[in-house]
Amino acid sequence: MPGAVHAVIGTDDGRVSEEALALFNDLKPEGEAEEFTNDVVEGVVANSEEAYQVCARAIEALQTIGFFGADKIVWLKGANFLADDRTGGSERAKQGVEDLLEVLKAGIGGEVTFLISASAIDKRRGFYKWLQKNAEVAIFDKVDVSKDGWEEEVALLVTTRAKELGLAFDHEALDLFVQMAGEETRQIGNELEKLNLYLGERRMVELEDVRLMVPLSRKGVVWEISRALERRDTVRAIRLVDAQLERGESAIGLMRAAIIPTVRNLFMVRVLLDAHPDLPLHNGNSFSGALNRLPDGEKAWLPRTKSGTVNAWGLFFAAKKAGQFTTGEMRHALEAVLQADKSLVTTQLDPRMVLHRLVAGLAMGGTRKPKRKSA
Repeated sequence: MPGAVHAVIGTDDGRVSEEALALFNDLKPEGEAEEFTNDVVEGVVANSEEAYQVCARAIEALQTIGFFGADKIVWLKGANFLADDRTGGSERAKQGVEDLLEVLKAGIGGEVTFLISASAIDKRRGFYKWLQKNAEVAIFDKVDVSKDGWEEEVALLVTTRAKELGLAFDHEALDLFVQMAGEETRQIGNELEKLNLYLGERRMVELEDVRLMVPLSRKGVVWEISRALERRDTVRAIRLVDAQLERGESAIGLMRAAIIPTVRNLFMVRVLLDAHPDLPLHNGNSFSGALNRLPDGEKAWLPRTKSGTVNAWGLFFAAKKAGQFTTGEMRHALEAVLQADKSLVTTQLDPRMVLHRLVAGLAMGGTRKPKRKSA
């Protein structure tokens, strides 16, 4: 509707760009004389003076009557000077934003629609507070990967966007894609487009498709090492470990990010399955619910989320492979991991060899304790 103010903001740059463009195309007046009815003011600046000048151009566009009095739209596109940073916090940039705010408060003509898009904005300032009360605001923030359960949020986003391309994911392929593509919407979209072109008429994305087409990020490597250990795939686990070491990753970092959590989860679920063989392994939500319904004494030692519930994500994936290990093997595996970690920290042994021996031993069945010599 003419005279309205719209804002598309959020930390997910790709999603903000997509949604703002779609909204612009939906709001712009129909007709052939677009150069007279559409004003796009580029909001990406390098310094505070440029920010001030961009605001001035936006103000001029808002106050300029459309061609023959027709409706018009002004889009302040990708403004990067609204955050609490060096540029956004400068007096010159803040003055430009204040001038723009005064024009908006005074009221823009009924024939004008104003759209602003920005990846970051200081929510404590008057400009954002005014937008909240007086504009149609759409917020698209990245999934917070520091919070428990982020994988489910990203998986939902991936499956939704994949469906738009006519793609479906094998379960393991989706899990790996989430870890490798991460939470960036633009990256997710790019990787899905690559898979779409690669698959051709085939519409089911399988595990090997993701391994072949999606670049292996650090999160993806950690994920793949964990899955290889669970499958007792020594060759792949060692190959991934070597690749990360060659890229400069520390052996201790790999130990504590990939190997220790995997062995710990396998041990935990092996103990849980010994006590509760009927735990549901077909669905992550069902598994999580069953763990959280256990008596407090039986779940007190399990990892927790910040909200206090059992953090079942890693345990669920370990549970699907725990049948390959006995409780005794996993107890010995924990001891082997402890010794290997201690060796990396306190000795001069070759870190690569320490990890190779540990991975090989885990794949062979938990690195059994050596037998004591008879007296």
